[in-house]
Amino acid sequence: MADKKDKKANQAAGKTANPKKEGKVSKEEKAAASSEPDVKIPSRLLHVYRKEIVPSLMKKFNYTNIMQTPKVEKIVVNMGVGDAIADAKIMDEAVKTLETVTGQKPTIRKAKKAISNFKLRAGMNVGAKVTLRGEKMYEFMDRLINVALPRVRDFRGLSDKSFDGRGNYTFGVKEQIIFPEIDVDKVVRILGMDITIVSSAKSDLEAFELLSLFGMPFRKKGANQ
Repeated sequence: MADKKDKKANQAAGKTANPKKEGKVSKEEKAAASSEPDVKIPSRLLHVYRKEIVPSLMKKFNYTNIMQTPKVEKIVVNMGVGDAIADAKIMDEAVKTLETVTGQKPTIRKAKKAISNFKLRAGMNVGAKVTLRGEKMYEFMDRLINVALPRVRDFRGLSDKSFDGRGNYTFGVKEQIIFPEIDVDKVVRILGMDITIVSSAKSDLEAFELLSLFGMPFRKKGANQ
């Protein structure tokens, strides 16, 4: 009986001496974890641009200053969803798709004026848009060029006639399922999107050369347009 009483007393003393519950992290451990430096992996295409593309452009166009070399400033991904007028769930699907593909929350685009023939009123949600810059822009371009575009059905290359004369290039994607981030089994509706690559190039020739060096799969001149 005495041994049992001693065991109970020892257990009670242990509980009072160690009030901390298992699983809780102390302040010292949290501070040590937060002090560890975060390892940031630079974008592959950004490294390629600085080490390979810039010297190549300077040599071809005889630039005297490195700041003259054109660069990609931003990528705009736009998805027009006119059917969302009748079914709001389509807009939710478009927003979810853009967020999954780009890794950034899109903005909802609203109609600026009413069109009675299309049963459209001003202020209704008609599309979604994402503007990518910096690291996210280069990461998206890398996945687009090397993973997504080769998955397009019967892909023969992009047209080189879609430049706007000011160094910007726009092309359309008919299906969002070319991106590996999209789960085909969960797709409710096939949605397309327009992708605009905005560069600082002053001419279409400079922009074409810039995107070609990035690996953009343009259609060959001898191929059917």
